[in-house]
Amino acid sequence: MLGRAQIAQYQEDGYVLVAGLLEPDTLDALRAVTDEIVAGAAGIDAHTDALDLEDSHRADAPRVRRIKKPHLVHPFYRQLAAHPAIMAALTPLIGENIRLRAGGKVNIKAAGYGAPVEWHQDWAFYPHTNQDVLAVGILLDDMDAGNGPILFLPGSHLGPIYDHHSQGAFCGAIDVAATGLDVSGAREIHAPAGTVTIHHARLVHGSAMNTSKRQRRILFYEYAAADAWPLAGVEQLGDLREFNSRIVQGRPTLHPRLEAVPVRMPLPAAPHQGSIYENQRNLETRYFATSSHSP
Repeated sequence: MLGRAQIAQYQEDGYVLVAGLLEPDTLDALRAVTDEIVAGAAGIDAHTDALDLEDSHRADAPRVRRIKKPHLVHPFYRQLAAHPAIMAALTPLIGENIRLRAGGKVNIKAAGYGAPVEWHQDWAFYPHTNQDVLAVGILLDDMDAGNGPILFLPGSHLGPIYDHHSQGAFCGAIDVAATGLDVSGAREIHAPAGTVTIHHARLVHGSAMNTSKRQRRILFYEYAAADAWPLAGVEQLGDLREFNSRIVQGRPTLHPRLEAVPVRMPLPAAPHQGSIYENQRNLETRYFATSSHSP
C-alpha cells in the first residue's frame, strides 16, 4: 500500500508516482502483448474500434498512437487491471470497492513524431456522482524530457473544471489562452520504465510531441469507486451485468454516493469521434507544437 507521504502528495498535488509496483516479468509480458497488437496494424489504412492511427501511418509502415479500451483487445490487459499491487495502491485513495472504467488506453508516442495531447482534465470526459475517480499509468518505456513526457499541473484537481469546448462543441481540450489557465507551474514527469503514475480525474495534464528517436508508451487504466456512478449521457448503463463485471476489487452497489462536485457536461458531442486525438482536432488555439514530419 502507499505510504503516508505518498497519500499526502496525491491529496495535495493530485498525483503520485510509485516505483517497483509490478514484477519485471509482468512488464516484459505487457510490452510483448502491446508489440503484438501494434504489429497487427500492418495492412490497415484507417482507424478501427481498437486502434487509433497516427496521421503519418501507412499500411506498409504502421504507426499506432493509441490502443483503445485495451481490456477488450487482449485478456492480458484485463487481468493486469486487477493486479493485487495496483489494487493495494488504490485502496487508500478510493476505497475497497473499485470498478474499472469502460475506457482506458495505451498511448504511444512513436520515435521521431508522437502526437501531443493538449491540456485537459479526464473529469471533463466522464463526470461521476462523486470524485473518487482516478487514472493509473504504467510506463512501458523510460520517460524523459525528449520523448514527450506527461505534464501534471499540481493542485489543479482542487480547482475548477475548465471549459473543454471549442466552436460550439466539446473538444476534450482546454484553450489555455481563452481560459487564462496558468500552466507555468506544471511538472514534467521523468521516470524509468515500470514506474506507475496515479492521478486524480480532475488534475490538469497534457504532453508535448515526441521529438526523440525513442518511443514512449503508457498504459492508462481508469478506475472509480464502485459507488461513483457516471452521469447520464457520459456512459451507457443499459447493461448492468457488464457494468458490474468491471468490478476489480470488492462488490458493486446500486446506491451511488452523491457529492456536490463541479460538472460541465461534454455536450454537444465532439464532431470528431474515436479518441482524444480526434476530439482535440476541433480546438481552435493549440498549446503544443505539432508537425507533419514523417521520418
